[in-house]
Amino acid sequence: MAETEQQSGSSPEDDKPPLPFSLNFMVPKKEISTVPDMGKWKRSQAYADYMGFILTLNEGVKGKKLTCEYSVSETVEKLLSLLDTLDRWIDETPPVDQPSRFGNKAYRAWYAKLDQEAEALVAAVIPSDRSAAAPEIAVYLKEAVGNSTRIDYGTGHEAAFAAFLCCLCKIGALRVEDQLSIVFKVFDRYLRVMRKLQKTYRMEPAGSQGVWGLDDFQFLPFIWGSSQLIDHPTLEPRHFVDEKAVNEHHQDYMFLECIKFINEMKTGPFAEHSNQLWNISAVPTWSKVNQGLIRMYKAECLEKFPVIQHFKFGSLLSIQPVKP
Repeated sequence: MAETEQQSGSSPEDDKPPLPFSLNFMVPKKEISTVPDMGKWKRSQAYADYMGFILTLNEGVKGKKLTCEYSVSETVEKLLSLLDTLDRWIDETPPVDQPSRFGNKAYRAWYAKLDQEAEALVAAVIPSDRSAAAPEIAVYLKEAVGNSTRIDYGTGHEAAFAAFLCCLCKIGALRVEDQLSIVFKVFDRYLRVMRKLQKTYRMEPAGSQGVWGLDDFQFLPFIWGSSQLIDHPTLEPRHFVDEKAVNEHHQDYMFLECIKFINEMKTGPFAEHSNQLWNISAVPTWSKVNQGLIRMYKAECLEKFPVIQHFKFGSLLSIQPVKP
């Protein structure tokens, strides 16, 4: 993954480098249909590329505030515009009156619009000479916003959005110098659109472990958010259960923004509704929190068949084993 990014990041914007590999783009499909197939996933190029991408960004945001200065490329601006469109569609598709409290059926109308427009949205983001990649990459965008049958959302959908961004890096649309804006601008905006979807359509948490899960919906912002806080002069892990500290610093740190959202959505003692996070607040340092969350992400999300059975593989994120 890093090599691909390095190659594509070495030229100025107007002198687009050739793709570092020749690809026959393909519409991604499911490849993990039984538990024994999980071995294929863990040995795959897709797994190596995906984890490499997550860890590269984790390193990139270390010790940095959301409000710090960084460059914003044209591709990032286009991605923000894409997410603004999704947000606007929520306003244009209000919830309907229905007997059941959860899973508002208006979500399906919202999703149908994305299903129809996804390829065009992606084509507007990527360079015109890479337009052949749009159908492949659009699949990950459609997978990233929840399931329209069950009207639920979870870490598998979040992973599809990270895969979407990873694919944009692999075709050279996003570059090494975009690292901070990928997390602080694009992923942060994605989170806000997802929270609006969750609230507006009362989406169910997909595969939630309830009080025993880290969070009902997200995982990656806790990883990257804890990296942001490494070596912070005053904020320690124990402070994130203090509402005053969260309210004072949430605009600078993704982790605290997530805690603030949980506090708004849930009632009762924090230790009861978010037991895993409560336990994490006892860890002495942010670097230990960060390392522990990466291990937990692999174990609870990437190595769980119910999550990975839905992951789709194409030419950019390939099921083929890593080349030695």
